[in-house]
Amino acid sequence: MDDDRYGSDVLSGDWRSKGVKKVRQVPLERDMVLEDPDSGWAGAVVGLEAGNVTLEDWKGRTRAFPFTGQFLLEGELVTLGRPQAPVGRSAAAAPPARAVGSDGRPGVAPAVRHASDGGRLRTASGSFAVEQQRARVALPSRIMVEGKHDAELVEKVWGADLRVEGVVVEELSGVDNLADVLDDFRPTRDRRVGVLVDHLVPGSKESRFAEAVMRGKWGAHVLVVGHPFVDVWQSVKPARLGLEAWPTIPRSIEWKKGICQHLGWPHAEQADIARAWQRILGQVRTFADLEPQLLGRVEELIDFVTEPRA
Repeated sequence: MDDDRYGSDVLSGDWRSKGVKKVRQVPLERDMVLEDPDSGWAGAVVGLEAGNVTLEDWKGRTRAFPFTGQFLLEGELVTLGRPQAPVGRSAAAAPPARAVGSDGRPGVAPAVRHASDGGRLRTASGSFAVEQQRARVALPSRIMVEGKHDAELVEKVWGADLRVEGVVVEELSGVDNLADVLDDFRPTRDRRVGVLVDHLVPGSKESRFAEAVMRGKWGAHVLVVGHPFVDVWQSVKPARLGLEAWPTIPRSIEWKKGICQHLGWPHAEQADIARAWQRILGQVRTFADLEPQLLGRVEELIDFVTEPRA
């Protein structure tokens, strides 16, 4: 009998790899956001040393992982190839600004030295850092922001400034709550409140709330400013995510979910949205990664709540 009912040897050839999806290799790049699939740790690439790649999360914490391991890159399992350029941080040029402390607190981008400033430390906001400076006791005045993501972004870029100035940032959980919060806080000339609002454009809901507050009984001691973006996510320059511009999302789709869908990121659950923001925030290293429309407004608020009143 010549025919072989079982065909060729089933163990011949590369039988182990059949049906197994190949893992793509990508060159390691500075600031690319990776996630360790085993621990769930996610962060931006900040270094490569002794066979380990160092990731820094949005709180400023770092952790090293074997370079030869596997990572999640925008949801895809990948391995890492040798970098085509150095992965160490390089400092962005910064304008002169207030002198502030560099406390190294988690969540605050670390201060860096600039050769152009004679090696002086600058914080993520571009301010000169005062080394060995302790945080001041909190001022009675406050800066209030709409939500958690706004607070985390302000903390990461301006955190060192705020601690030396003694300014506390509080969340409103929505601009709708502003009037009630102010009634509880009861601002005075010595207890001022600066408020940062998303989507502060003519005719918006946010602009109507802001105008009502400024005309109201607390208006003399409150400053409400805002940026034009739908959400604070958009204040991060799109180039930091490899985009030419932030996509336009139809009003029928929840904006953050629409952004995640456009980028090919998971978006079914709130935890997915939280992870997406962590990726975005991980790309912010200094003020240079943010749009000017946000930078100016935050600086304005800091000045308002810290300026001595005669």
